[in-house]
Amino acid sequence: MTKVHEQMLLEKLRQLAPERVVEVEHFVDFLAQRQADELCLAHAASRLAEPAFTYVWDNPADADYDRL
Repeated sequence: MTKVHEQMLLEKLRQLAPERVVEVEHFVDFLAQRQADELCLAHAASRLAEPAFTYVWDNPADADYDRL
């Protein structure tokens, strides 16, 4: 986030009523949690795919590519 964008966002927050600021905070928490969940899901999917990729990549026919 650029400083200008950050300043614009802070100005908008300052204009909100306190109860609306609480709503914004909750929404930001929700977005952060969703981002963390998506990252966790992506890592889990990668771990689940490892055995299949190991089978495909770790074989004698593919050995020439291992030396590149």
